[in-house]
Amino acid sequence: MANNKEKLFSEFPAVSTEEWMAKITEDLKGADFEKKLVWRTNEGFKVQPFYRADDLKGLDTDTQPGQFPYRRGTKACNSWAVRQGIGTKDIKAANAKALDILNKGVDSLGFCCAGRLIEAADMEALLKDICAECIELNFFTSPALALAQAKVLVAYFEKKGYDKSKLRGSISFDPMGYMMKSGVAQSMADAKALVDLLTPFKKFRCLTVSGGMLADSGAFCYQELGYALAWGNEYMRSLTEAGVASEFAAKKIYFNLSISSNYFMEIAKFRAARMLWAKIVEAYKPACHCSSQPEDGICRCACKMYVSATTSKYNQTVFDPYVNLLRSQTEAMSAAIAGVDSITVTPFDASYQESDEFSERLARNQQLLLKEESHMDKVVDPAGGSYYVENLTEAIAQQAWNLFLQIEDEGGMLSLVEAGKVQEAVNATNATRHENAAKRKEGLLGTNQFPNIKEMSEGRKPKAKCCSCSCGQEKTIATLDGARLASQFEELRLATENSGKRPKVFMLTIGNLAMRQARAQFSGNFFGCAGYEIIDNLGFKTVEEGAAAAKKAGADIVVLCSSDDEYAEFGPAAFKAVGDSAIYVIAGAPACMEDLKAAGIENYVHVRCNVLETLKDFNNKLGIK
Repeated sequence: MANNKEKLFSEFPAVSTEEWMAKITEDLKGADFEKKLVWRTNEGFKVQPFYRADDLKGLDTDTQPGQFPYRRGTKACNSWAVRQGIGTKDIKAANAKALDILNKGVDSLGFCCAGRLIEAADMEALLKDICAECIELNFFTSPALALAQAKVLVAYFEKKGYDKSKLRGSISFDPMGYMMKSGVAQSMADAKALVDLLTPFKKFRCLTVSGGMLADSGAFCYQELGYALAWGNEYMRSLTEAGVASEFAAKKIYFNLSISSNYFMEIAKFRAARMLWAKIVEAYKPACHCSSQPEDGICRCACKMYVSATTSKYNQTVFDPYVNLLRSQTEAMSAAIAGVDSITVTPFDASYQESDEFSERLARNQQLLLKEESHMDKVVDPAGGSYYVENLTEAIAQQAWNLFLQIEDEGGMLSLVEAGKVQEAVNATNATRHENAAKRKEGLLGTNQFPNIKEMSEGRKPKAKCCSCSCGQEKTIATLDGARLASQFEELRLATENSGKRPKVFMLTIGNLAMRQARAQFSGNFFGCAGYEIIDNLGFKTVEEGAAAAKKAGADIVVLCSSDDEYAEFGPAAFKAVGDSAIYVIAGAPACMEDLKAAGIENYVHVRCNVLETLKDFNNKLGIK
């Protein structure tokens, strides 16, 4: 069998990288390779159009899943917990919901305490009939209440006689995240007491790194990771300086990271995160207490990163909301392939309402599909050895590490948060991404690209920003913006809808068949982003015929769609024929544009336009505020 295999492959001569490049250069027919095929990422590195085995040289790809530095995963299997959040305003209802979803595939509960302390009696009611040893229990509360909440929970566990080694979950203590969200100063003072209290509970964590908060505020992938590493290191430094042994400190930290829509980049991000965090913890020399100690006495188990991943809220949209299902499905798949510890799929309607039973069921089933039908929990690190993913992992790791070192040089994560520098950097990135979305350099299907022009909001409105239960407290620290990428387009479209009139955009198509069709499609897509009604046409024999049809249709805007060569003739003629009956627009940026402007034609839509600002201008012209 082996000989046959050798014979088969011997018939295919090896092709060198130089030969591949020669063929690609030939096919480009003089076009610049770098400009045409090399992707310049937001993370600051270049992605090549092809990778080969040679590109793995020098990369650490020999370790196995479960082996330090955990690039390929912290365990030798790919199991992950299916998590779902539950509000606790109504304790009895929260318990009923928990019991219900535990029978529907969930094995990790995330109780949102909404700034309130769940007292002993309520804890009994909340966890009634729930076996805490069989699932993950997670409690999200404010930093000021975390220690008190932990004491209530520990007392409950001890009363029930649970085996401390079997209990899994977390109590969130995240003063830095709270500061960036609320603007209210917080203390790190309770960190040591929390760790001391929960040290006997080996699988229960309490110090939260909410890196996903940054991604949901627009941060680039490397920013989320670089800041998250510095965030975790701040906890390590603070605890060890307070006298907590590093092996205990590290095992109480967990990372909440977001999953964005860049499929392969996200897979690489989680792999890089584990690898870098392992190196950071190793530098603290955590002591190993196992019977078979390593030669250097360092506990590599303490270097394992625990990652809870949540699908992004930043790219969710109010219009065409079912597209959110497509986004979150590929995002969840990225996290599953990357080998995270738990996944929360954000329901598709989370951007505009409190999610209902239907949307929560879909969110659960998105994960269950990956497990039960795609069997992704049966394969560990399927991306391992991929020329592309391994190089992405290395590149993201390098960029994130550079940012981490920069943060440490500037005084550490806490000081930068207190000074507002982290918030400033992330908000600047968010502003850049909003500008890119306005120019359609960053696309959102159904929002700034290919909108459903027949869709109405049906009462859907973007949810107001959460104040993080900080009402009435003095805000002394800069906060994260948190505006979703679609927010400005949604405001624009809702303004059109709320105006009570829906402007009609008439495509006056004439001349070259291919060009008029392409430009009509482009223009329909363009104006559809504002919620305008699009009236397309097959073509007219004369501009006068088209203008007459536009007037009959009651058009508010008439868009001339033809070829650049024909605009010199059709442009002025159509302008005259349309007259004052509608706003006149030319689709494209023809070479004769200056001559057309001299003739009084002011409006043009083309690929270099800022779509958002252009549509706002049309709204103003139409009297829509």
